[in-house]
Amino acid sequence: MTPYSKYGYGILNDQATSAQRSMGGVGYAMASGRQVNVMNPASYAAIDSITFLFDMGITMSKLWSSETDTQGARHNEQEFGGGLNYVTMQFPVAKNMGMALGLVPFSSVGYSFSNSISNGSEARSGEGGLNWLFAGYSIRPVKGLSAGVNFGYLFGTVINDTYVYTNNGSQTLFETQVEVRDYHLQFGIQYGYDINRDNRVTAGLTFSPGKTLLGHAWGLNYDMTQTSNKADTVGYTSLRHKYTLPAVWGAGINWQWREKLMAEVDFTYSPWSDAKFPDIDSEKQTLEFSDRWKLAVGAQYTPKSRGSYLQRVTYRGGGFYENSYIKVLGNTIKEYGASIGLGLPAPAGKTLINFGVEWRHRQASPNSLIKEDYINITLGINFNERWFYKNKIR
Repeated sequence: MTPYSKYGYGILNDQATSAQRSMGGVGYAMASGRQVNVMNPASYAAIDSITFLFDMGITMSKLWSSETDTQGARHNEQEFGGGLNYVTMQFPVAKNMGMALGLVPFSSVGYSFSNSISNGSEARSGEGGLNWLFAGYSIRPVKGLSAGVNFGYLFGTVINDTYVYTNNGSQTLFETQVEVRDYHLQFGIQYGYDINRDNRVTAGLTFSPGKTLLGHAWGLNYDMTQTSNKADTVGYTSLRHKYTLPAVWGAGINWQWREKLMAEVDFTYSPWSDAKFPDIDSEKQTLEFSDRWKLAVGAQYTPKSRGSYLQRVTYRGGGFYENSYIKVLGNTIKEYGASIGLGLPAPAGKTLINFGVEWRHRQASPNSLIKEDYINITLGINFNERWFYKNKIR
């Protein structure tokens, strides 16, 4: 839904669930046995021995964008989008051991725009992105300390199309595709300390190693004025040693007061300026990226876990500021936003319906280029069932 997703692998996703997005996208130090936390695999050990969690989320978005062209005219657009975001599950393996499985987005591409060129017009569109099918494992070897790993299959295709229409009637399509088929790793640790009976502090750290990607990239030229519409393949190449992902570091501090209040601060850093992503039609040219960093804060409050319905509702809020990895004509992309949400208990059991509203603003700097504002509505259903509970025989 954004022209900025045209660059690189698209808009990156931090694998936050609907509940975490309502808190600004925090999660590196969150260790809850009631929510699946893919952001740090060390959190899986927090699940108890009788609980099974299943979490799925959808997102609905509306975008407002504005741009001022070279003649000073202002152009405004509105778009809608949405769909299934993620599917995850978590369960115990043994005492102080937990495991998770799921499918989460890694990046997304979606845009469509057009402009005038010499002797004609040009239209650009893109779609696709990368997804991560993962399995995670965590263990708590000593009290307070847990460690885990997410291992998964990174797959997907990024497609960018350019249509050129000339005044003499010719029509040409140039399409580029980057197809990724590779593994992806993430390691995490968490350490929690009880300050006293009511207060607990947890620190979390994650690391994903940088790597060269496996897969292929190519370009296709279509002369759309020919009846055969046969494509010419241009620049077919392997991704190995040419397309790379940088390392990603994540760190967070979480404070919890009783079972009522929880607050967290997270920081993410990734040296994207070292990553490689050459143009398919000319491998001598490489897209320029910026080092990505993100600061996020969030909190949630539950008045009374065993009170009336409104007292059992969880109230959430948060915000973030991000320096994106995308760089356009020497301009870096800045993004910031705020979110609020509710965790609504189901009539029976411990299942939660997580509802959130998120506002995001994105624009380039120092030249603003295209300004974008989003309203995202997130809905997640977190099934919490006692699948491993055995009734005693009397």
